[in-house]
Amino acid sequence: MPASPSTARAINDRLALSLLQQEGPLTAGQLKQLTGLSRPTVADLVERLGAAGLITVVGESGEQRRGPNARLYGIVADQAHLAALDVRTGGVDVLVSDLVGRVLAETSVPIGGDTGTGPAVEQAVAAVERTAKEAGAMGAPAREGVRARGRLHTVGIGAPGLVDPATGDLRDFGGLPAWHRSLAVALQERLPGARVTVENETNLAALAEQREGAARDRDTFVLLWLGHGVGAAVVLDGTLRRGASGGTGEIGFLPVPGTGSLPSARDCDGGFHSLAGAAAIGSLAAEYGLPVPATMDGPGAAEVIREAVAETAGEDDPADAARSDAERPADRFLRTLADRIAVGAASVVAVLDPGCVVLGGEAGQAGGPTLARLVEKRLRHMSPLRTEVRAGTLGGTAVLRGALLTARDHAQDELFAPSDRN
Repeated sequence: MPASPSTARAINDRLALSLLQQEGPLTAGQLKQLTGLSRPTVADLVERLGAAGLITVVGESGEQRRGPNARLYGIVADQAHLAALDVRTGGVDVLVSDLVGRVLAETSVPIGGDTGTGPAVEQAVAAVERTAKEAGAMGAPAREGVRARGRLHTVGIGAPGLVDPATGDLRDFGGLPAWHRSLAVALQERLPGARVTVENETNLAALAEQREGAARDRDTFVLLWLGHGVGAAVVLDGTLRRGASGGTGEIGFLPVPGTGSLPSARDCDGGFHSLAGAAAIGSLAAEYGLPVPATMDGPGAAEVIREAVAETAGEDDPADAARSDAERPADRFLRTLADRIAVGAASVVAVLDPGCVVLGGEAGQAGGPTLARLVEKRLRHMSPLRTEVRAGTLGGTAVLRGALLTARDHAQDELFAPSDRN
């Protein structure tokens, strides 16, 4: 059945807003060309969206730069502000952006492991408030039932651990700091009117790599996160898969050969984490006589791998060269690390056959094409399923970018939804 006039208007409005989000400011003529709608229909939707406060004239286009046809329309970026948080064991990174995702302010706050739950939550919330104030997103509170323009509309949080699919709550899992689980509630209380969402950090990294990074041409892929710890995110047919309990991708608990023990329900030591986590990468580097930083976290693991890759630069591709006792320590380190990563990747490939594995996180990005080729070559020997391996391009920033993208999607879904626009 044909759509009703109101439904057709809603579809056209959302299409135009999506194009303005993707392409930036456009003239009415460009909107007509990109949407395929008639000139009168485009004129109506431009007037309708302008009256709703969603778009406005932001400039002019063309040689003469005058007249109605030259007007450039853009989304009203300060209609709402967004906050994104990357919550780590040792602190939190915060950024605040406008509605189109332009970053206005950001900060990082370390939180010591001996900080109590209350003080840790207060430090994190205060960081969000300071950053929002710097971005101009802490104006007067909204009236009851009315959201104040320009204030924080949505807060996206990326955190390690399981997020309950039914409640959206971060579950007590694997000995993570208790303040992680209290943060969302505290933010909701201190930021009235804002929507606060929590998502697993690796899932957000996969979203960012799909939208802005290494997997932009892939509807099906697995992101293998290599940082302080390890994790995986599964995207099948364009949809992020979380699992019955939110635990899809907790690959750190995967039992693997070569660790000497088995993981437990509360501790991933003995699992894949013990082969490919930052501490394991540091120990492996030390075995081959490579320099190891004092702190072996995600950035520390990235530093070790980056230096090993740089040391092999200009030589024969280690993925094509034959093994020999004459190999330099950096070559042997990268090969052994690739063998370890391939063990976890092969387990995922055998079950899901994604066709593509992205090595994400700080360590995956640092390894670049060199480590990706080594892992891909090893996978070819371990699995009959052809799998491309790519290096992630966003590294440790992927979680924050994914949190921002998620917050933006939620805010735009609400603000761009059809209301009583005629």
